[in-house]
Amino acid sequence: METKTAMIWGANGGIGRALVSQLTTAGWQILTVCRDVGPFEEDDSVIALEMTHITAEASLQQVVMEAGYEIDAVDLWVYTVGDITSAKVADMSLTGWQKIIDANLTGAFLATNRSLPLLAPKAHLMFVGAVQERLRLPGLAAYAAAKAGLEAFAEALRKELRKHPVTVVRPGAVDTSFWDKVPLKLPKDAMTPAKVADKMIEAYEAKHKGLLDLTH
Repeated sequence: METKTAMIWGANGGIGRALVSQLTTAGWQILTVCRDVGPFEEDDSVIALEMTHITAEASLQQVVMEAGYEIDAVDLWVYTVGDITSAKVADMSLTGWQKIIDANLTGAFLATNRSLPLLAPKAHLMFVGAVQERLRLPGLAAYAAAKAGLEAFAEALRKELRKHPVTVVRPGAVDTSFWDKVPLKLPKDAMTPAKVADKMIEAYEAKHKGLLDLTH
């Protein structure tokens, strides 16, 4: 059986790491793009490429070029990069706003745009979204706007790339370090990153398209 390849952007995060763990166990070849390649250096099934800033175009182009040398084609492409902050609109700086938009939305566009030549003919693209109706809270304007934009972006992309399944994964609360950045209590029913990764792999196997709502 031919080995499949996954490209995971943001593999240092909880969901990204869970995906790496489960896919390597299943025999996949993994290419990660992340801030810290250290956790993956001892794993022969993982090719880890370092990228500090997702919107640094020169670095992005270099990473994608290196990826092209390392792999033949990407079967599963996943964008899990994200950032969050808690600041009311009246108190937020343009720099703070742009940081959140860049990580969650502009970075998704740039990573997708540069990665298209790496995709296998029927490669599946996945983006990690968020529950919009629960995000429209004081202090979360930038994050809510970015994730709403991500869903719109992915829907338009799906219509453009008709041969490629495109999925937005919309989990509820997930037990990751994100919660350390906001003054909110982690819900008791929060999903584990491993559970989210399970659902994403199931969606790949089912060739899911559109919104994957994990809140029900």
